[in-house]
Amino acid sequence: METEQTSSLQPVQRQLRQLRWLLTSYRLSGLQHWPRGVPIKEPCGVDIAVEDPATRLAALCQEIGDCRRCRLHQSRTNLVFGDGSAAARLLFVGEAPGYDEDRQGLPFVGRAGQLLDKMIQAMGMRRLDVYICNVVKCRPPQNRNPDADEVAACSPFLFRQIEAIQPVVICLLGTYAAQTLLETNSSISQLRGKQRYWRGIPVVATFHPAYLLRNPAQKAASWSDLIKVMELINKVRGAYDQ
Repeated sequence: METEQTSSLQPVQRQLRQLRWLLTSYRLSGLQHWPRGVPIKEPCGVDIAVEDPATRLAALCQEIGDCRRCRLHQSRTNLVFGDGSAAARLLFVGEAPGYDEDRQGLPFVGRAGQLLDKMIQAMGMRRLDVYICNVVKCRPPQNRNPDADEVAACSPFLFRQIEAIQPVVICLLGTYAAQTLLETNSSISQLRGKQRYWRGIPVVATFHPAYLLRNPAQKAASWSDLIKVMELINKVRGAYDQ
């Protein structure tokens, strides 16, 4: 039975876990010291608050609601918020929902999603261990690429999902995810495989599973990217244990 003392310690323990995450993120991004007089800002704009990630995600989902912030709502069946563990160490970001995702209201459940599931399993994890979402939450008509104004309307919610979850590593699937978070016009071939950072969080970009279905010869290159992701997760795990 939970004692009153144990219950009172839980908010403090959550705060300490978040603080440890922040310090580890700074350490992995190469920060060795902080000059005096410079205010510390969290790499994701995260407030050190007592709310757990699941609560923050639920609040964000409620805030999005029946979103009509861009034209994509006109043709969607379901808004696709995200799926997986709110405590995930690894977060995957794709481009946009497709036909199957639009029907089911879940990300990556079609053929590309089945391949992503196999990729996650090959990494020694399960789908429920990670978190999966997209840059835009509604399916573009005929699966076209999202327009710039649609990305601008929806990406702030993606950023807040990341802030809520505080993953150890972000894996960007495809061109639009990589260009959005890395703020670049470079192609995925130029961006993939190289470790970068998004507000202090290590980021690795790789090919989208849908592209791999059309170009299976690139699966080996994508696997090398996922090996880099696993190395980063283990590196952070080792830093936590020190």
